[in-house]
Formats: sequence, structure tokens, C-alpha cells
Amino acid sequence: MSDSFLDHLPSQEREKIRKRLRSPEEYERLRDKVKGPEDLEREMKKSEQMAEANFRLETEPDAAQRLQDRMAKDMKERGVEGVLESGEISDSVRVALEEGRFNISVEAHPKTHEDALVVIPEGNVQDRMPVKPVLNEGYVQSLLQSP
Repeated sequence: MSDSFLDHLPSQEREKIRKRLRSPEEYERLRDKVKGPEDLEREMKKSEQMAEANFRLETEPDAAQRLQDRMAKDMKERGVEGVLESGEISDSVRVALEEGRFNISVEAHPKTHEDALVVIPEGNVQDRMPVKPVLNEGYVQSLLQSP
């Protein structure tokens, strides 16, 4: 029979832990972590779309070029900050992005760790700037709907 760490604690400490774990606040916190079938289905659909987008970016140069042209046009119209989630951007990187000198990839978002479109400026592969979530879905849909 295996001993749990609770078996080695004094009985008063065990009761404190058990009481805390049975509290309504703890129950709510744990309940919020549990995902329902709708959430899982949504996540699976998004993962499938991102995998398909990544596949198209890697295997269909024409589709990747169309998306890159669209993103470059949006960066000229809205500004780089209007399309990308980025902090400080050097002038040379800004010019390269607005001229369309960048690559697009699907990678984990640095904050949310979910797959997202990421722009990699030409010549500076360390800078990976995720596309804003609001625009990310639209870009992925246009990539998937292109012939």
C-alpha cells in the first residue's frame, strides 16, 4: 500500500488541507479549469485549421504569397501595430514589414502558447511577431479558402 504525503503530516495540518480543498472557492477555481465538450470541440477545430494553414503555407507558395501580399497591404494601411502584436520595432524592421519582406509561419504564441500566425522579418529571424488574434482568424480563413 502506498503512503500519501498526507499520511506523514500531523492530523491538524491534514484537516486544514482537506478543509481548504473542499471550500466553495477552491471548487469554483477547479471547475473553471475543466473544459466542457463545446470548448474542446472549438479548440480541436481551431487546431485543425491552424494545422491546415501551416500545411498550405509550407506546400503552396502561391497561397503563402497571396497571404503575405494581403498582410503587407494591411500593414501599409493600418500600420504595423494595427496588424501585429509587438513591442518596440526598429525602423529597419518596420520598413521591411511594410515592403512585404517577411515570412509567415504558424508557431506557438509567446503569451497564450496557442498556435497563431507569426511574421518573421527578412534577415532577422530572431524577431517573431504574432498577428493580433482578431486578425489571425481572418487571415487563416482567407488562406484556407484560397484555391
